[in-house]
Amino acid sequence: MTRSTLIFCLAFLGIGRPGNETTQGQNDLEIWKEFVSILKKGEFPKEKVRPYDASLGEALLGFLRQMRETATWEEWEAPEEIHRVGNQVHFLIPLSFDSQKGTYCFSFLVEEENWYFQHMESITIRLDRISTLPTSEFSDVSDRQKAWAREEIYWSEQVRLFNFLSAVKCKELAYEWVKDGIGNGAGYFLGARAWVPFVEPGKAFILYLCWEQSNLRGNKVTLLRLDDDEATVSMKPIYFELYKAAGHLKQQVSFEDYKKIFEAIWRERAANAGWEVTIEYQDEEVVFNLNKTGRGGSKA
Repeated sequence: MTRSTLIFCLAFLGIGRPGNETTQGQNDLEIWKEFVSILKKGEFPKEKVRPYDASLGEALLGFLRQMRETATWEEWEAPEEIHRVGNQVHFLIPLSFDSQKGTYCFSFLVEEENWYFQHMESITIRLDRISTLPTSEFSDVSDRQKAWAREEIYWSEQVRLFNFLSAVKCKELAYEWVKDGIGNGAGYFLGARAWVPFVEPGKAFILYLCWEQSNLRGNKVTLLRLDDDEATVSMKPIYFELYKAAGHLKQQVSFEDYKKIFEAIWRERAANAGWEVTIEYQDEEVVFNLNKTGRGGSKA
């Protein structure tokens, strides 16, 4: 093949032709503009949604509804980045939602002249920016996002197991697993005694609870009171934020069961450390009021 023939073929295919990527980007931007225009008008049409998983369709429509109700439309005018991957186009854009500013990735499926909304995500891992190989460095996300990802993965697995046990056995057995398997009261108290050795065991449990939920789980935790016989801990757990934000959980478990799972875990853990816990809900915070029962916490 001669050099002139090669140049002709590349030009014919659009490879290296000036303006080709620009034209594609302009076409993709039109998808975004049309999407925003439809969203502004009211309820987003179901027929324009093609989620990764069909079960997520209603959840995605719910998120769009919430975003439309609180939208600052000036923020929606121009995405920061546009990425084409096969028959998908992804838009990265910073938006204000739920009283917080964050960067969201909106994904669309493109089929011939039609586009369909496919997904919306608040966590985007920039592994498209990986360095030359070999490498041991991979793009990271914020500590808050990593905590969210850990909790979403973990509780999604536990909810699936809870549903499996409920289906093949019974819900009572599933709750026994929640207490013994997830709660693992004896093991949790052992961890508190082993890792917080310079404090009386009952108090060590309270302090370990605060440390584990704050530093390992990424929850906002406040120790309000710690006496020999009484303690109060306030916590804003990602656990309940997940149920609100992760569409798949609402479809897999009722909020009543989801809440009972949380309470069963902490009652089991507290009881093994010699505490009785009363759980109160105040807006988005959970308050543990703990009173000594005389069991567990006094063990040497």
